[in-house]
Amino acid sequence: MEIGEEKITVSGPMGKLEKKIDPRIGIEIKEGKIFLFPKKETKETKALWGTTRSLLANLVEGVTKGFEKKLEIEGLGYRASLNGQELILEVGYSHPVKLTIPSEIKISVEKNVITLFGADKELVGQTAAKIKRVKPAEPYKGKGIKYFGEKIRRKISKKVAATG
Repeated sequence: MEIGEEKITVSGPMGKLEKKIDPRIGIEIKEGKIFLFPKKETKETKALWGTTRSLLANLVEGVTKGFEKKLEIEGLGYRASLNGQELILEVGYSHPVKLTIPSEIKISVEKNVITLFGADKELVGQTAAKIKRVKPAEPYKGKGIKYFGEKIRRKISKKVAATG
């Protein structure tokens, strides 16, 4: 772990990550532990203090264990395939949607489950959100892309509501 003037670098078995730190937050390493403190206590610096602590914890966890997100594709004829670092989604449009996945993220596709794995929690989450945004699960039939285990609140159709 290296602490610079405005950034911190953490390295581990999963790679090396850097994060820019707000200059209003101080960082010290004592007895193998990282200590954060606001240089001047205001309402803003107290909020930054907690956010910075959480970001550093994510950096350390990312370079040691890594982060994983799973997405599930649901729908007749909906599928995903890989071509190198390019994800090809066929989700009901007239054309396949091609997304380029950052090189820092490992991606795998098995049947209807897309798995993203990487050291940077922010990048893994942003990439998963970008994939989900292509075709979010809709509330009537539940077709689309959703996070693994996510519950979609279903609505009743207008036909059923009119008769029942």
